[in-house]
Amino acid sequence: MILEPGGPAYRATKRAIDIVVAGLLLFLLAPAMGLIALLIRLDDAEAPILFRQRRCGLGGRGFQLFKFRTMVRDADALKEELRARSVVAWPDFRLVDDPRVTPLGRVLRKTSLDELPQLFNVLRGDMTLVGPRPTSFAADTYTLWQTGRLDFRPGLSGPWQVDGRDSMDFVDRCRLEIAFFARPSLRRELWLLVRTVGTVVRRTGVA
Repeated sequence: MILEPGGPAYRATKRAIDIVVAGLLLFLLAPAMGLIALLIRLDDAEAPILFRQRRCGLGGRGFQLFKFRTMVRDADALKEELRARSVVAWPDFRLVDDPRVTPLGRVLRKTSLDELPQLFNVLRGDMTLVGPRPTSFAADTYTLWQTGRLDFRPGLSGPWQVDGRDSMDFVDRCRLEIAFFARPSLRRELWLLVRTVGTVVRRTGVA
């Protein structure tokens, strides 16, 4: 059995917060999520509304992550030929002005609205509100010390999203996340959630 760091009280309280907050947000945001789904469908009636991808979770176990689709249908097929343009080292992959992203998708990404379906992942227990960002590559891609980030359930938000940088490579990202979660603290995690709101607002504001 895989057991996350932190005592039983910490884990039980953290899970209760996940369920209450994720459930409440899904209820309050249901109209907005319905509208987003409609707009995605109108943009391309043949493509799926949700993007589903296998991600690496707690203990290296895989799970299916949900996001609103922000890319064209053949995005995965185009990834290999665009690898040389990635601004971060492999196995991470990130592009500036990714040509695969749709106009609507750019808005959803800038506002982080594409991440809302991951609240279902939180309810299911695949993810937590605050944890290391789940990777799209398997655990056997990690070096031994990097597997330390797999001791923690992956999160909807985390220190990389708030304190990291888009250009931060996977090595620095691992160091940041492992250092943050090595000392389990609900107070620090709740404060990071508050800071996440500010980060999203700053990214969507007009400079």
